[in-house]
Amino acid sequence: MLGLVINKPGELTLREIPSNTHLQDNEVKIKTIYGGICGSDLSVFRGRLAHAVYPVCPGHELIGTILETGKDVSYPIGTRVVVLPNSYCGECEFCRKGRTNICENKIVLGVNADGGFSEEFTITDKYVLPIPDSLSDKRAVLIEPFAVIVHALNKVEISKDTTIGIIGCGTEGMLAMTLAAYHGAQITGIDINPEKLEKVKSSYPGVQTLLPTEADGKGFDIVIEAAGVRSSFEQGIDLVKPGGTLIAIGLPAEATIPVVQMVRKEISILGSIIYNLPGDFIKSIDYLMKEDLNVDAIISKIYPYTSYKQAYEDATSGEYGKIILNFKEETN
Repeated sequence: MLGLVINKPGELTLREIPSNTHLQDNEVKIKTIYGGICGSDLSVFRGRLAHAVYPVCPGHELIGTILETGKDVSYPIGTRVVVLPNSYCGECEFCRKGRTNICENKIVLGVNADGGFSEEFTITDKYVLPIPDSLSDKRAVLIEPFAVIVHALNKVEISKDTTIGIIGCGTEGMLAMTLAAYHGAQITGIDINPEKLEKVKSSYPGVQTLLPTEADGKGFDIVIEAAGVRSSFEQGIDLVKPGGTLIAIGLPAEATIPVVQMVRKEISILGSIIYNLPGDFIKSIDYLMKEDLNVDAIISKIYPYTSYKQAYEDATSGEYGKIILNFKEETN
């Protein structure tokens, strides 16, 4: 079968890789339908994740159809599933508290284990969930990245009176807008890229947009930092109202925290990494089943997987939303 392989940073190829012919009792073989290119996929490609291994098959935002099962698997062949790509041991102190997202023994598909940007792949049935028949492939491929936002916003209370500033209007920033808007919040999107702000305006008419220089002096009950750069995190602290909360989902290497300002304003700074399994995935599916949840603007392009070079080029440009690889026989 064909699959993508990152041989070393900067070297991505499509080549023949072995197909698993001997499933363990609890494993399923999956025919890939769609795979979303994530920021962490790009970081592995660029060699910017210290815990990445090479060579590695990338890809963790995955949906597919079960082709084959081990004898202990209850899912029938043909079941359409979404992949839960971060493993958890269930035994460490964090797993025992239900915080599987910070499992001490976590392994991540496409980073330090082979992912699913291939025609087929095998995974333990513990890490798949069935997709409801009424949920389209295009919405279903957003289950994993949307679960990141479901997890993050579950840390705060949002109502129609809540003001939210979202710094960074890429995929996760726009997914945060989607969920915040669904809950009726008053939202402002902040980004250095005017084209991204124009996309926000056309996709979410009720959302105000600002360049970072235009946001000085503003104040929000909640600020979501989704840009992942030092200046955005530091500006986020300035933009939080007294008594408010900064939720950090971006990953700047470091930043300065003005402790006096944080204490005097009595603000909370909350880190949020991925999601708890399977709960946040189930919530993500439930949200995406709602027709009035506006995710139409999230996906920018869908490429056949054989056009992976163009897909990665677009994804690394920063000019687009989510880029999807299509592994189905028919392409669109």
